[in-house]
Parts: sequence; C-alpha cells; structure tokens
Amino acid sequence: KGIRATTMTDVAERAGVSRACLYRNFPDKPALVGAAIIRLVEASWAQSRTELSALGSFEDQLVAGVQIGRRAYDDPGTLLMRLRSAEPDEFTACAGAGVRDLVPDLAAFWHPFVAAAAADGDIHPDTDLPEASEWVARVMISLGSVPGNHIDPDDPAAVRRHLRRYVLPGLRQAPTVETPGPSA
Repeated sequence: KGIRATTMTDVAERAGVSRACLYRNFPDKPALVGAAIIRLVEASWAQSRTELSALGSFEDQLVAGVQIGRRAYDDPGTLLMRLRSAEPDEFTACAGAGVRDLVPDLAAFWHPFVAAAAADGDIHPDTDLPEASEWVARVMISLGSVPGNHIDPDDPAAVRRHLRRYVLPGLRQAPTVETPGPSA
C-alpha cells in the first residue's frame, strides 16, 4: 500500500503482534519504515559482499561495486526505489537514519576488501585502511549515483579506465605525513 497508506495497525495485524508490542519496538511509523529500509539495505550488502568476494582482484571488485551500485540505484522494480519515486517525502522522512549513516556503513562494507588489497599488494601496505575505505565508499556513491560528463558508470570499461587512472594510483602511493600549513 505504500508508506502513506500503511498504518501501524496494518503492520501489527500482518505481523501477528499487538499494536502495543509494535510501538514498544518502533515509536512511530518513520522509525518502523526506517528500520525496514535498513534491513533491506543490509540484505543487499550481504549479497553484494558475496558477489565481490568471488572476484580475483581489488580492481575487479571496485568495477563490480560500481555496477552493483548502479543496479540498485537504477532498478525501478526494487521496493526502495519504488517508494523513493512514489512517495519521496515519506521515504525521506523514514530513511533519514539510514542515509545519515550511509558513508560510515559503506566504508565498513569496503574495509575488508581494502584490507585484503593492502595484504595482497594491490594497494600500498601502509595505507590508512579506515580512511581509504571511506574514500572508496565516497567514490562508489559518486560513480553509482551522480551523473557526470566524462564517465559512463554503466560502462564497465569506462569505470575500469577511471579507476586505473585515478583511484588505484592514489591507493598505491605511499601515504604522506601531513605537514602543518601556514596559519590563517
């Protein structure tokens, strides 16, 4: 029925619990729908983790990561995308917590792949793994969801070329120690 038309009573009845039980776990409908959105995202990430783990190189994982992100973002048949398109205000209100934590959560998702790349010599062994994982997360979000003029994110060869030119060289460089700049 969508977010707007679904009531907490509908959910309690469908789940076979009392409204009081439902309200003990979820204080309102946005909290309930937000939790459902996070659950769907976590399930998607588990599937993505399995898919990426089967690939042989970090570069292949990065290319596939963009494709996975594009599939999820562009597939109008998925529940999240239908809700986002059909009820944008309600979706935004309910997804707030999940969206707020998107970068840290996606960085945590990429961390084991970045760590394995460092261990395998695909990136510099002294790479700051949490920081690099966040950078990879931000690159994935950008390539997966923000249109540009020079890279077709739906073309794996174009994505691979971009990753080889910019992302992988950055991760292969020895980390530099920051020196304080001039005081303002």
